[in-house]
Amino acid sequence: MNRIPEVAVVGAGIVGLCTAYALAERGTAVRVYESGVPGHGQSSGQSRIFRHAHDDPRLVEFTRQGRAVWDEWADRLGVEMISPDGVVALGGPVPERLRILRDTGGIPVRAVDSAELHARMPLLADYSGPAMLDEGGGAIRTRVAIESLTNALGDAVVTEEVVSVHPTDHGTVEVLSTAGREEYATAVVCAGMGTARLARTVGLSPPVQPAAHVRLTFEVRGAPPERVACLQDSSGDFGEVGVYAAPYPGNSRYAVGLSQTVEVREDGSFADPDALVALNDRARAYVSRALPGLDPEPAEYLHCWVTSLPWSEDGMAVWEADGIFFAAGHNLFKQAPRLGRALAGAAVGEGLEEDLRPAAALGRPR
Repeated sequence: MNRIPEVAVVGAGIVGLCTAYALAERGTAVRVYESGVPGHGQSSGQSRIFRHAHDDPRLVEFTRQGRAVWDEWADRLGVEMISPDGVVALGGPVPERLRILRDTGGIPVRAVDSAELHARMPLLADYSGPAMLDEGGGAIRTRVAIESLTNALGDAVVTEEVVSVHPTDHGTVEVLSTAGREEYATAVVCAGMGTARLARTVGLSPPVQPAAHVRLTFEVRGAPPERVACLQDSSGDFGEVGVYAAPYPGNSRYAVGLSQTVEVREDGSFADPDALVALNDRARAYVSRALPGLDPEPAEYLHCWVTSLPWSEDGMAVWEADGIFFAAGHNLFKQAPRLGRALAGAAVGEGLEEDLRPAAALGRPR
């Protein structure tokens, strides 16, 4: 008889894959349920930003620890998971974020002048306001990360949609899927838009706020630069105050998104369908003003769901009930290996870290 894994992980986005890999590190048998292709939901796309800058010092420290896990796993799996070119940030929040980062310690970050900014970010138009460089940041190689973790987990990843996760009367957790019914010692749910629905099965109501997001990708004009940093622009100098951007592998393309999202109803429909198109247009206009090193006509469009928590756009938390853990938040790709190890520890009985409990409101500006 085949041995049933000890832990079920629901969702094979980056958080679910990292949780499963962290369990496998411990020698814990795991099964990962995914209704589609791993990493093609909220974890889709070719790049994300790894940045240390946050307004909550606890989250800065969590991220600092997470960078070490990214590096450890990259070495073990023999791939580059984060580019070495850093992140530049622009605008009024820079001085306070520099202070928080320096107070945390161990993070290579500094203010930069316009000359160094241009060297690090040659695609950018002239800018002379506050700027900083996070040398420990960079572009996450999202497809490499997803594919490497999926391959490492092998047949532990199954293509099945989970309908229900609930406790039994004999101390286990039962998972009902489109292909069967299994019992586990515990379960970890990292299902993006589906997390709140599954949590309601056990009487929890995480305040997850679903929304839609736009990210456009542009071709670099001419030869790709040898070095190009990720970008966070809160300056408003180019018409927007919440912009992030990251290079594709090889630096021939650059993905640009606005931090604003489009509200959706609980059933997933749009309250204002035209708002998504408006975000596309604003992103294109920003590129024309701020990034003359890019062809202003998008080469790719990415529209995806996001889930956030009410206390911060970087907020995250884990809810626990009846031996089942439900993880939710926004901007979690960069946090996934560190969060995955925390969820793995909780799943094997070591307890959930206090900062990850909802009452801690991790990510709330301090």
